[in-house]
Amino acid sequence: MSRFVELSHPIHAGLVTYPGMPGPVITDYLSRDDSRGRYAVDTTFQIGRIDLIANTGTYLDTPAHRFEGRSDLTDVPLDRVADLPGLLVDAAGERAVDAAHLAKALGDGTDLSGVAVLVCTGWSRHFGSPAYGGPDAPFLTRDAVEWLVRKGPALVGIDSVNIDDVADLTRPAHTGLLDAGIYVVEHLTDLDRLPLDGFRFSAVPPRIAGMGTFTVRAFAVLS
Repeated sequence: MSRFVELSHPIHAGLVTYPGMPGPVITDYLSRDDSRGRYAVDTTFQIGRIDLIANTGTYLDTPAHRFEGRSDLTDVPLDRVADLPGLLVDAAGERAVDAAHLAKALGDGTDLSGVAVLVCTGWSRHFGSPAYGGPDAPFLTRDAVEWLVRKGPALVGIDSVNIDDVADLTRPAHTGLLDAGIYVVEHLTDLDRLPLDGFRFSAVPPRIAGMGTFTVRAFAVLS
């Protein structure tokens, strides 16, 4: 028996994910009323239309998000974003999650190759409120990123507004992780429902050429 755990935010019209960025506009391309008369009696269809920026809801960053000319959403191997062994870092109450915290939580000698490392800060409780993008939002420090790059996980996720300190415009976490080919998932939620290990993680984006970031359905499977 397996149990699925939803880890992504639902998307609705007007949803504000990152403060200052517009929410999606969701409308009908073909409404049920408009479809009447095109088909047999009592046969109707609805076709939706959505206008959204790529950084909406829970999303995955590829190297092209940070670096011009690098691999984009069309280049994402499924074995780097789907059915990955997962490890959880309990960082509740921490703002700057550093290398020492990661080493203590995961074990300095642990092999992280091919693993999804998920950092649970509890910050997702503020999602949709002004506090979510505030100055106290948790992030990974530069030395934490350097530690992770040495360990080589497939993916690193966090339940905060940004994996970087929003005040640091050099964006060391995005820069270090994506340059190393380590995918980033931001705006996760409900990570506190996961055990520290013993789960599989997936966050798969569509294959869209020319885009470095897009919304995913992130989830875990507990055995």
